Amino acid sequence: MKGFSFVVLVAAVAVVTVEAQCPDYSTFSQQRHEPFSTGKYQLSYMRPEPACRTFNSSIVEDTITNMKSVIKDPDLYRLFENSFPNSLDTAVRWKGFAANNSKEELTFLITGDINAMWLRDSANQMQSYLTLLKADSSYDSIASLYRGVINLQARYINEAPHCNSFQPPLESGLAPTQNQEKPDVFTPAAPTETVFECKYELDSLAAFLEISTNYYEATNDIEFFQNFQWVDAIKTVIATTEALLIGTYSSNGSVNEIPYTWMRETTSATETLDNSGRGNPVQDGTGLVRSAFRPSDDSTIYQLFIPANMMFSRYLDSASNIMAAIGSQRNLANHMYNFAGRIRDAITKYGIVNDPTYGQVYAFEVDGYGSANRMDDANIPSLLSAPFVGYLNVSDPIYQNTRKYVLSKDNPYFMRGPVINAIGGPHAGFGQAWPMASIIRIFTTDDSHEIESTLKEIVSSTDGLGLIHESINTFNQSQWTRQWFSWANGLFGQCLLDLKTRKPSALSASYQ
Repeated sequence: MKGFSFVVLVAAVAVVTVEAQCPDYSTFSQQRHEPFSTGKYQLSYMRPEPACRTFNSSIVEDTITNMKSVIKDPDLYRLFENSFPNSLDTAVRWKGFAANNSKEELTFLITGDINAMWLRDSANQMQSYLTLLKADSSYDSIASLYRGVINLQARYINEAPHCNSFQPPLESGLAPTQNQEKPDVFTPAAPTETVFECKYELDSLAAFLEISTNYYEATNDIEFFQNFQWVDAIKTVIATTEALLIGTYSSNGSVNEIPYTWMRETTSATETLDNSGRGNPVQDGTGLVRSAFRPSDDSTIYQLFIPANMMFSRYLDSASNIMAAIGSQRNLANHMYNFAGRIRDAITKYGIVNDPTYGQVYAFEVDGYGSANRMDDANIPSLLSAPFVGYLNVSDPIYQNTRKYVLSKDNPYFMRGPVINAIGGPHAGFGQAWPMASIIRIFTTDDSHEIESTLKEIVSSTDGLGLIHESINTFNQSQWTRQWFSWANGLFGQCLLDLKTRKPSALSASYQ
Protein backbone atom coordinates (compact mmCIF):
# COMPACT_ATOMS: atom_id res chain seq x y z
CA MET A 1 0.00 0.00 0.00
CA LYS A 2 2.27 2.70 -1.27
CA GLY A 3 1.60 6.17 0.04
CA PHE A 4 -0.70 5.06 2.84
CA SER A 5 -1.27 7.80 5.39
CA PHE A 6 -2.73 7.54 8.86
CA VAL A 7 -5.99 9.29 9.70
CA VAL A 8 -6.32 10.65 13.21
CA LEU A 9 -9.50 11.70 14.95
CA VAL A 10 -9.06 15.14 16.49
CA ALA A 11 -11.41 16.98 18.89
CA ALA A 12 -14.13 14.38 18.25
CA VAL A 13 -15.19 15.88 14.94
CA ALA A 14 -12.26 16.87 12.73
CA VAL A 15 -10.18 14.42 10.75
CA VAL A 16 -6.68 15.36 9.68
CA THR A 17 -4.10 13.46 7.69
CA VAL A 18 -0.61 13.01 9.02
CA GLU A 19 1.76 12.37 6.14
CA ALA A 20 5.52 12.58 6.43
CA GLN A 21 6.13 11.75 10.08
CA CYS A 22 3.88 8.66 10.18
CA PRO A 23 5.29 5.40 8.81
CA ASP A 24 3.53 3.13 6.37
CA TYR A 25 2.31 0.37 8.66
CA SER A 26 2.69 -2.29 5.99
CA THR A 27 6.44 -1.64 6.27
CA PHE A 28 6.47 -0.77 9.98
CA SER A 29 4.84 -4.13 10.83
CA GLN A 30 7.69 -6.08 9.21
CA GLN A 31 10.39 -4.48 11.37
CA ARG A 32 11.20 -4.94 15.04
CA HIS A 33 10.85 -1.91 17.32
CA GLU A 34 12.00 -1.27 20.85
CA PRO A 35 11.23 -1.59 23.65
CA PHE A 36 11.19 -5.37 23.35
CA SER A 37 9.23 -7.46 25.83
CA THR A 38 11.25 -8.77 28.76
CA GLY A 39 10.38 -12.42 28.20
CA LYS A 40 12.16 -15.17 26.31
CA TYR A 41 10.82 -14.12 22.91
CA GLN A 42 11.67 -10.40 23.20
CA LEU A 43 8.64 -9.39 21.15
CA SER A 44 8.68 -6.11 19.29
CA TYR A 45 6.52 -3.14 20.23
CA MET A 46 4.21 -2.65 17.24
CA ARG A 47 1.93 0.28 18.00
CA PRO A 48 2.27 3.54 16.07
CA GLU A 49 2.83 6.74 18.03
CA PRO A 50 -0.48 8.12 19.40
CA ALA A 51 -0.55 10.93 16.84
CA CYS A 52 -0.28 8.35 14.06
CA ARG A 53 -3.06 6.07 15.29
CA THR A 54 -6.15 6.17 13.12
CA PHE A 55 -8.58 6.26 16.05
CA ASN A 56 -7.85 6.91 19.71
CA SER A 57 -10.13 5.48 22.39
CA SER A 58 -9.60 6.06 26.09
CA ILE A 59 -11.63 2.99 27.03
CA VAL A 60 -9.41 0.79 24.86
CA GLU A 61 -6.28 2.34 26.36
CA ASP A 62 -7.65 1.79 29.86
CA THR A 63 -8.35 -1.85 29.01
CA ILE A 64 -4.79 -2.37 27.77
CA THR A 65 -3.40 -0.80 30.95
CA ASN A 66 -5.69 -2.81 33.23
CA MET A 67 -4.77 -6.11 31.56
CA LYS A 68 -1.11 -5.61 32.48
CA SER A 69 -1.82 -6.72 36.05
CA VAL A 70 -3.92 -9.65 34.82
CA ILE A 71 -1.57 -11.12 32.19
CA LYS A 72 1.54 -12.25 34.10
CA ASP A 73 3.66 -13.43 31.19
CA PRO A 74 5.53 -10.47 29.59
CA ASP A 75 5.45 -11.92 26.08
CA LEU A 76 1.75 -12.76 26.24
CA TYR A 77 1.04 -9.23 27.48
CA ARG A 78 3.10 -7.68 24.70
CA LEU A 79 1.16 -9.69 22.14
CA PHE A 80 -2.12 -8.45 23.67
CA GLU A 81 -0.81 -4.88 23.84
CA ASN A 82 0.05 -4.92 20.14
CA SER A 83 -2.88 -6.91 18.79
CA PHE A 84 -5.99 -5.75 20.65
CA PRO A 85 -5.93 -2.12 19.43
CA ASN A 86 -4.62 -2.94 15.95
CA SER A 87 -7.79 -2.06 14.03
CA LEU A 88 -8.12 1.26 15.83
CA ASP A 89 -4.40 2.01 15.58
CA THR A 90 -4.09 1.28 11.87
CA ALA A 91 -7.30 0.47 9.98
CA VAL A 92 -9.81 3.34 10.41
CA ARG A 93 -8.93 4.69 6.99
CA TRP A 94 -11.66 7.33 6.99
CA LYS A 95 -14.53 8.41 9.21
CA GLY A 96 -17.18 10.98 8.33
CA PHE A 97 -20.77 11.50 7.22
CA ALA A 98 -22.90 10.72 4.18
CA ALA A 99 -23.06 13.45 1.59
CA ASN A 100 -26.86 13.35 1.52
CA ASN A 101 -27.42 13.09 5.29
CA SER A 102 -25.28 14.95 7.81
CA LYS A 103 -26.42 12.59 10.60
CA GLU A 104 -25.47 9.35 8.83
CA GLU A 105 -22.09 8.31 10.21
CA LEU A 106 -19.75 6.34 7.94
CA THR A 107 -16.61 4.37 8.85
CA PHE A 108 -14.31 3.01 6.15
CA LEU A 109 -12.45 0.23 7.96
CA ILE A 110 -9.77 -1.50 5.91
CA THR A 111 -8.68 -5.10 6.46
CA GLY A 112 -5.03 -4.13 7.01
CA ASP A 113 -2.48 -4.55 4.25
CA ILE A 114 -5.17 -4.30 1.55
CA ASN A 115 -6.73 -0.87 1.10
CA ALA A 116 -10.32 -2.09 0.89
CA MET A 117 -13.19 -2.81 3.28
CA TRP A 118 -14.44 -6.38 3.51
CA LEU A 119 -17.94 -6.86 4.94
CA ARG A 120 -16.79 -9.90 6.92
CA ASP A 121 -13.49 -8.49 8.16
CA SER A 122 -14.88 -5.12 9.21
CA ALA A 123 -17.71 -6.74 11.20
CA ASN A 124 -15.23 -9.00 12.97
CA GLN A 125 -12.73 -6.20 13.52
CA MET A 126 -15.43 -4.28 15.39
CA GLN A 127 -16.42 -7.40 17.32
CA SER A 128 -13.02 -7.20 19.01
CA TYR A 129 -14.35 -4.22 21.00
CA LEU A 130 -17.80 -5.64 21.74
CA THR A 131 -17.19 -5.96 25.47
CA LEU A 132 -16.43 -2.22 25.55
CA LEU A 133 -19.44 -1.18 23.48
CA LYS A 134 -22.16 0.84 25.20
CA ALA A 135 -24.77 3.36 24.10
CA ASP A 136 -22.97 6.59 23.26
CA SER A 137 -23.99 9.30 20.81
CA SER A 138 -20.57 10.98 20.70
CA TYR A 139 -18.60 10.93 17.48
CA ASP A 140 -15.37 9.76 19.11
CA SER A 141 -16.90 6.64 20.70
CA ILE A 142 -16.70 2.94 19.92
CA ALA A 143 -20.47 3.13 19.32
CA SER A 144 -19.91 5.72 16.60
CA LEU A 145 -17.41 3.45 14.85
CA TYR A 146 -19.99 0.65 14.94
CA ARG A 147 -22.71 2.89 13.51
CA GLY A 148 -20.39 4.06 10.76
CA VAL A 149 -19.46 0.51 9.75
CA ILE A 150 -23.09 -0.64 9.77
CA ASN A 151 -24.22 2.33 7.69
CA LEU A 152 -21.47 1.90 5.12
CA GLN A 153 -22.08 -1.85 4.93
CA ALA A 154 -25.78 -1.18 4.35
CA ARG A 155 -24.90 1.16 1.47
CA TYR A 156 -22.55 -1.38 -0.06
CA ILE A 157 -25.11 -4.20 0.20
CA ASN A 158 -27.82 -2.13 -1.41
CA GLU A 159 -25.48 -1.26 -4.27
CA ALA A 160 -23.79 -4.64 -4.84
CA PRO A 161 -25.20 -7.44 -2.61
CA HIS A 162 -23.13 -10.23 -4.16
CA CYS A 163 -19.80 -8.52 -3.48
CA ASN A 164 -17.42 -9.10 -0.59
CA SER A 165 -15.09 -6.06 -0.50
CA PHE A 166 -15.42 -2.42 -1.40
CA GLN A 167 -13.65 0.80 -2.34
CA PRO A 168 -13.67 3.96 -0.18
CA PRO A 169 -16.93 5.94 -0.25
CA LEU A 170 -16.95 8.99 -2.48
CA GLU A 171 -17.28 11.25 0.56
CA SER A 172 -13.83 10.19 1.75
CA GLY A 173 -11.97 11.71 -1.19
CA LEU A 174 -9.79 8.57 -1.21
CA ALA A 175 -8.92 7.07 -4.58
CA PRO A 176 -10.11 3.55 -5.41
CA THR A 177 -7.53 0.75 -5.56
CA GLN A 178 -7.14 -1.56 -8.54
CA ASN A 179 -7.49 -5.22 -7.62
CA GLN A 180 -6.84 -7.28 -10.77
CA GLU A 181 -4.98 -6.00 -13.81
CA LYS A 182 -7.38 -7.99 -15.97
CA PRO A 183 -10.98 -7.42 -14.79
CA ASP A 184 -12.98 -10.29 -13.37
CA VAL A 185 -16.05 -11.41 -15.32
CA PHE A 186 -19.13 -11.74 -13.11
CA THR A 187 -22.86 -11.25 -13.06
CA PRO A 188 -24.58 -9.15 -11.96
CA ALA A 189 -22.04 -6.48 -12.87
CA ALA A 190 -20.88 -3.92 -10.31
CA PRO A 191 -18.86 -0.72 -10.81
CA THR A 192 -15.13 -0.87 -9.96
CA GLU A 193 -15.31 2.57 -8.34
CA THR A 194 -17.59 1.00 -5.70
CA VAL A 195 -16.42 -2.61 -5.59
CA PHE A 196 -12.90 -3.87 -4.90
CA GLU A 197 -13.82 -7.53 -5.42
CA CYS A 198 -17.14 -9.23 -6.10
CA LYS A 199 -16.82 -12.78 -4.81
CA TYR A 200 -20.23 -13.84 -3.52
CA GLU A 201 -19.81 -15.22 0.00
CA LEU A 202 -22.88 -15.91 2.11
CA ASP A 203 -20.92 -15.13 5.26
CA SER A 204 -20.43 -11.53 4.08
CA LEU A 205 -24.17 -10.95 4.35
CA ALA A 206 -24.22 -12.87 7.63
CA ALA A 207 -21.51 -10.52 8.92
CA PHE A 208 -23.82 -7.53 8.33
CA LEU A 209 -26.48 -9.26 10.43
CA GLU A 210 -23.85 -10.09 13.05
CA ILE A 211 -22.55 -6.56 13.55
CA SER A 212 -26.13 -5.26 13.58
CA THR A 213 -27.05 -7.75 16.29
CA ASN A 214 -23.95 -6.94 18.32
CA TYR A 215 -24.63 -3.22 18.24
CA TYR A 216 -28.32 -3.53 19.08
CA GLU A 217 -27.89 -6.02 21.93
CA ALA A 218 -25.15 -3.89 23.51
CA THR A 219 -26.87 -0.50 23.14
CA ASN A 220 -30.63 -1.04 22.67
CA ASP A 221 -30.41 1.82 20.17
CA ILE A 222 -33.46 1.00 18.06
CA GLU A 223 -33.69 4.57 16.76
CA PHE A 224 -30.47 4.03 14.81
CA PHE A 225 -31.98 1.10 12.90
CA GLN A 226 -35.15 3.07 12.13
CA ASN A 227 -33.10 5.66 10.27
CA PHE A 228 -30.79 5.54 7.27
CA GLN A 229 -30.56 2.42 5.05
CA TRP A 230 -30.68 -0.55 7.43
CA VAL A 231 -34.21 -1.80 6.68
CA ASP A 232 -33.63 -1.52 2.93
CA ALA A 233 -30.36 -3.44 3.29
CA ILE A 234 -32.13 -6.24 5.14
CA LYS A 235 -34.70 -6.45 2.34
CA THR A 236 -31.80 -6.69 -0.13
CA VAL A 237 -30.17 -9.45 1.94
CA ILE A 238 -33.41 -11.45 2.00
CA ALA A 239 -34.06 -11.03 -1.73
CA THR A 240 -30.46 -11.96 -2.58
CA THR A 241 -30.29 -15.08 -0.43
CA GLU A 242 -33.76 -16.36 -1.31
CA ALA A 243 -32.84 -16.14 -4.98
CA LEU A 244 -29.79 -18.31 -4.18
CA LEU A 245 -31.90 -21.16 -2.82
CA ILE A 246 -32.24 -22.22 -6.45
CA GLY A 247 -30.72 -25.45 -7.71
CA THR A 248 -28.86 -26.01 -10.96
CA TYR A 249 -31.77 -27.77 -12.68
CA SER A 250 -35.51 -27.18 -12.65
CA SER A 251 -38.03 -29.98 -12.10
CA ASN A 252 -38.26 -30.73 -15.85
CA GLY A 253 -34.48 -30.98 -16.19
CA SER A 254 -33.88 -27.63 -17.84
CA VAL A 255 -30.95 -25.56 -16.57
CA ASN A 256 -31.95 -22.74 -14.26
CA GLU A 257 -30.60 -19.25 -14.72
CA ILE A 258 -28.21 -18.77 -11.79
CA PRO A 259 -28.39 -15.33 -10.10
CA TYR A 260 -24.61 -15.08 -9.76
CA THR A 261 -21.65 -16.20 -11.87
CA TRP A 262 -17.92 -15.53 -11.56
CA MET A 263 -14.84 -16.12 -13.68
CA ARG A 264 -11.27 -14.91 -13.22
CA GLU A 265 -8.28 -15.57 -15.44
CA THR A 266 -5.96 -17.26 -12.95
CA THR A 267 -3.58 -20.14 -12.38
CA SER A 268 -5.35 -21.04 -9.12
CA ALA A 269 -8.50 -23.19 -9.18
CA THR A 270 -9.73 -21.62 -5.95
CA GLU A 271 -9.91 -18.18 -7.57
CA THR A 272 -12.55 -19.03 -10.15
CA LEU A 273 -15.65 -21.19 -10.72
CA ASP A 274 -16.01 -23.96 -13.27
CA ASN A 275 -19.01 -24.63 -15.52
CA SER A 276 -18.86 -21.16 -17.08
CA GLY A 277 -18.70 -19.43 -13.70
CA ARG A 278 -21.61 -21.31 -12.15
CA GLY A 279 -19.74 -23.85 -10.03
CA ASN A 280 -20.59 -27.50 -9.47
CA PRO A 281 -24.25 -28.61 -9.66
CA VAL A 282 -26.50 -28.02 -6.65
CA GLN A 283 -29.71 -29.90 -5.91
CA ASP A 284 -32.87 -27.82 -5.92
CA GLY A 285 -35.16 -27.61 -2.90
CA THR A 286 -32.71 -28.29 -0.07
CA GLY A 287 -33.49 -25.06 1.81
CA LEU A 288 -29.78 -24.22 2.04
CA VAL A 289 -28.44 -20.97 0.59
CA ARG A 290 -25.68 -21.23 -1.99
CA SER A 291 -22.28 -19.63 -1.47
CA ALA A 292 -19.85 -19.40 -4.38
CA PHE A 293 -16.90 -18.60 -2.10
CA ARG A 294 -15.74 -19.30 1.44
CA PRO A 295 -14.66 -16.73 4.05
CA SER A 296 -11.09 -17.41 2.94
CA ASP A 297 -12.13 -15.95 -0.47
CA ASP A 298 -11.52 -19.41 -1.97
CA SER A 299 -14.21 -20.92 -4.16
CA THR A 300 -16.41 -23.62 -2.71
CA ILE A 301 -16.31 -27.13 -4.12
CA TYR A 302 -19.97 -27.69 -3.24
CA GLN A 303 -21.91 -24.45 -2.91
CA LEU A 304 -24.09 -25.50 0.01
CA PHE A 305 -21.48 -24.30 2.46
CA ILE A 306 -22.56 -25.40 5.94
CA PRO A 307 -20.63 -22.97 8.23
CA ALA A 308 -21.97 -19.92 6.36
CA ASN A 309 -25.51 -21.29 6.48
CA MET A 310 -25.06 -21.79 10.23
CA MET A 311 -23.90 -18.21 10.72
CA PHE A 312 -26.54 -16.75 8.42
CA SER A 313 -29.35 -18.66 10.15
CA ARG A 314 -28.18 -17.65 13.61
CA TYR A 315 -27.84 -13.94 12.88
CA LEU A 316 -30.92 -13.73 10.65
CA ASP A 317 -32.83 -15.00 13.67
CA SER A 318 -31.32 -12.42 16.04
CA ALA A 319 -31.67 -9.59 13.50
CA SER A 320 -35.38 -10.40 13.28
CA ASN A 321 -35.64 -9.11 16.86
CA ILE A 322 -34.28 -5.75 15.72
CA MET A 323 -36.79 -5.65 12.87
CA ALA A 324 -39.62 -6.53 15.25
CA ALA A 325 -38.59 -3.75 17.65
CA ILE A 326 -38.77 -1.16 14.88
CA GLY A 327 -42.54 -1.46 15.15
CA SER A 328 -43.73 -1.08 11.57
CA GLN A 329 -41.93 -4.13 10.19
CA ARG A 330 -43.63 -7.07 11.94
CA ASN A 331 -44.26 -9.00 8.70
CA LEU A 332 -40.64 -8.67 7.64
CA ALA A 333 -39.46 -9.69 11.12
CA ASN A 334 -41.61 -12.82 10.97
CA HIS A 335 -40.30 -13.60 7.49
CA MET A 336 -36.71 -13.34 8.73
CA TYR A 337 -37.42 -15.57 11.74
CA ASN A 338 -39.12 -18.25 9.65
CA PHE A 339 -36.42 -18.17 6.97
CA ALA A 340 -33.75 -18.67 9.65
CA GLY A 341 -35.64 -21.66 11.03
CA ARG A 342 -35.95 -23.29 7.62
CA ILE A 343 -32.20 -22.98 7.06
CA ARG A 344 -31.53 -24.56 10.46
CA ASP A 345 -33.82 -27.47 9.54
CA ALA A 346 -31.99 -27.85 6.21
CA ILE A 347 -28.60 -27.96 7.94
CA THR A 348 -29.86 -30.76 10.18
CA LYS A 349 -31.24 -32.67 7.18
CA TYR A 350 -28.40 -32.24 4.70
CA GLY A 351 -25.37 -31.06 6.68
CA ILE A 352 -24.81 -34.00 9.04
CA VAL A 353 -22.97 -37.10 7.84
CA ASN A 354 -21.76 -40.31 9.48
CA ASP A 355 -18.05 -40.86 9.98
CA PRO A 356 -16.83 -44.41 10.79
CA THR A 357 -14.43 -43.06 13.43
CA TYR A 358 -16.10 -39.94 14.83
CA GLY A 359 -19.81 -40.76 14.42
CA GLN A 360 -22.23 -38.05 13.33
CA VAL A 361 -20.37 -34.91 12.24
CA TYR A 362 -21.12 -31.75 10.29
CA ALA A 363 -19.92 -31.68 6.70
CA PHE A 364 -18.04 -28.62 5.45
CA GLU A 365 -19.89 -28.43 2.12
CA VAL A 366 -22.62 -30.49 0.48
CA ASP A 367 -24.40 -30.40 -2.88
CA GLY A 368 -27.77 -31.92 -1.96
CA TYR A 369 -27.10 -34.92 -4.20
CA GLY A 370 -25.30 -36.86 -1.47
CA SER A 371 -21.78 -35.54 -2.00
CA ALA A 372 -19.97 -33.94 0.94
CA ASN A 373 -16.65 -32.17 1.32
CA ARG A 374 -15.09 -33.35 4.58
CA MET A 375 -12.61 -30.77 5.94
CA ASP A 376 -12.49 -27.51 7.83
CA ASP A 377 -10.84 -24.20 7.01
CA ALA A 378 -9.33 -21.69 9.44
CA ASN A 379 -11.48 -18.73 8.44
CA ILE A 380 -14.64 -17.81 10.33
CA PRO A 381 -17.28 -19.10 9.90
CA SER A 382 -15.83 -22.59 10.11
CA LEU A 383 -17.12 -25.81 11.59
CA LEU A 384 -14.82 -25.24 14.57
CA SER A 385 -16.35 -21.80 15.13
CA ALA A 386 -20.01 -22.95 15.23
CA PRO A 387 -20.35 -22.18 18.99
CA PHE A 388 -18.38 -18.94 18.59
CA VAL A 389 -20.92 -17.61 16.09
CA GLY A 390 -23.70 -18.75 18.39
CA TYR A 391 -25.24 -21.43 16.20
CA LEU A 392 -25.03 -24.14 18.84
CA ASN A 393 -23.71 -24.87 22.31
CA VAL A 394 -20.14 -26.08 22.63
CA SER A 395 -21.44 -29.19 24.45
CA ASP A 396 -23.56 -30.26 21.48
CA PRO A 397 -22.58 -33.92 20.84
CA ILE A 398 -22.46 -33.61 17.04
CA TYR A 399 -20.32 -30.50 17.38
CA GLN A 400 -17.98 -32.30 19.79
CA ASN A 401 -17.59 -35.15 17.29
CA THR A 402 -16.93 -32.59 14.56
CA ARG A 403 -14.42 -30.73 16.71
CA LYS A 404 -12.44 -33.91 17.36
CA TYR A 405 -12.37 -34.59 13.63
CA VAL A 406 -11.30 -31.11 12.46
CA LEU A 407 -8.53 -30.96 15.08
CA SER A 408 -7.08 -34.29 13.95
CA LYS A 409 -4.84 -35.51 11.15
CA ASP A 410 -8.00 -36.82 9.48
CA ASN A 411 -8.87 -33.23 8.53
CA PRO A 412 -6.78 -32.73 5.37
CA TYR A 413 -6.20 -29.08 6.31
CA PHE A 414 -5.11 -29.59 9.92
CA MET A 415 -1.47 -28.50 9.78
CA ARG A 416 1.01 -30.08 12.20
CA GLY A 417 4.60 -29.41 13.18
CA PRO A 418 6.98 -28.34 15.96
CA VAL A 419 6.10 -24.62 15.65
CA ILE A 420 2.30 -24.55 15.63
CA ASN A 421 -0.56 -27.01 15.14
CA ALA A 422 -3.76 -25.53 13.74
CA ILE A 423 -6.25 -25.65 10.91
CA GLY A 424 -5.12 -23.99 7.70
CA GLY A 425 -6.66 -24.07 4.25
CA PRO A 426 -6.00 -23.87 0.53
CA HIS A 427 -5.72 -20.06 0.61
CA ALA A 428 -2.22 -20.16 2.15
CA GLY A 429 -1.50 -23.75 1.20
CA PHE A 430 -0.08 -26.92 2.66
CA GLY A 431 1.91 -26.66 5.88
CA GLN A 432 0.63 -23.17 6.71
CA ALA A 433 -1.32 -23.12 9.99
CA TRP A 434 -3.54 -20.14 10.83
CA PRO A 435 -3.32 -18.63 14.33
CA MET A 436 -6.94 -17.53 13.82
CA ALA A 437 -7.92 -21.19 14.07
CA SER A 438 -5.78 -21.58 17.21
CA ILE A 439 -7.68 -18.68 18.76
CA ILE A 440 -11.05 -20.25 17.92
CA ARG A 441 -9.76 -23.49 19.42
CA ILE A 442 -9.26 -21.59 22.69
CA PHE A 443 -12.73 -20.03 22.48
CA THR A 444 -14.32 -23.48 22.13
CA THR A 445 -12.76 -25.34 25.07
CA ASP A 446 -12.61 -25.15 28.86
CA ASP A 447 -9.67 -27.53 29.09
CA SER A 448 -6.83 -25.63 30.78
CA HIS A 449 -4.09 -27.72 29.20
CA GLU A 450 -5.50 -27.23 25.69
CA ILE A 451 -5.87 -23.49 26.25
CA GLU A 452 -2.38 -22.99 27.65
CA SER A 453 -0.59 -25.21 25.13
CA THR A 454 -2.35 -23.37 22.29
CA LEU A 455 -1.46 -19.98 23.78
CA LYS A 456 2.17 -21.10 24.06
CA GLU A 457 2.23 -21.93 20.34
CA ILE A 458 0.75 -18.54 19.44
CA VAL A 459 3.14 -16.55 21.64
CA SER A 460 6.21 -18.41 20.43
CA SER A 461 5.49 -18.24 16.69
CA THR A 462 5.32 -14.53 15.76
CA ASP A 463 8.89 -14.44 14.42
CA GLY A 464 9.68 -11.90 17.14
CA LEU A 465 7.30 -9.34 15.63
CA GLY A 466 4.57 -9.59 18.25
CA LEU A 467 1.63 -9.61 15.83
CA ILE A 468 -0.83 -12.29 14.77
CA HIS A 469 -0.05 -13.30 11.21
CA GLU A 470 -2.44 -14.85 8.71
CA SER A 471 -0.58 -18.17 8.52
CA ILE A 472 2.70 -19.66 9.77
CA ASN A 473 4.76 -22.54 8.44
CA THR A 474 4.44 -25.30 11.02
CA PHE A 475 8.18 -26.03 10.76
CA ASN A 476 9.54 -22.48 10.37
CA GLN A 477 8.01 -19.46 12.12
CA SER A 478 9.92 -17.11 9.81
CA GLN A 479 7.76 -18.22 6.89
CA TRP A 480 4.48 -16.43 7.44
CA THR A 481 1.88 -14.60 5.37
CA ARG A 482 0.38 -11.11 5.84
CA GLN A 483 2.30 -8.83 8.14
CA TRP A 484 -0.78 -6.69 8.80
CA PHE A 485 -4.02 -8.61 9.34
CA SER A 486 -6.18 -6.59 11.70
CA TRP A 487 -9.04 -9.08 12.10
CA ALA A 488 -6.82 -11.84 13.50
CA ASN A 489 -5.06 -9.41 15.83
CA GLY A 490 -8.30 -8.09 17.26
CA LEU A 491 -9.62 -11.63 17.64
CA PHE A 492 -6.63 -12.52 19.82
CA GLY A 493 -7.27 -9.52 22.07
CA GLN A 494 -10.94 -10.49 22.26
CA CYS A 495 -9.87 -14.01 23.23
CA LEU A 496 -7.72 -12.85 26.14
CA LEU A 497 -10.54 -10.64 27.44
CA ASP A 498 -12.78 -13.71 27.29
CA LEU A 499 -10.21 -15.75 29.23
CA LYS A 500 -10.04 -13.02 31.88
CA THR A 501 -13.64 -13.89 32.76
CA ARG A 502 -13.87 -17.55 31.78
CA LYS A 503 -10.42 -18.96 32.59
CA PRO A 504 -8.29 -16.38 34.46
CA SER A 505 -5.72 -19.00 35.44
CA ALA A 506 -4.59 -19.11 31.79
CA LEU A 507 -3.56 -15.46 32.04
CA SER A 508 -1.56 -16.11 35.20
CA ALA A 509 0.47 -18.88 33.59
CA SER A 510 3.99 -18.63 32.19
CA TYR A 511 4.58 -19.12 28.46
CA GLN A 512 8.38 -18.97 28.57
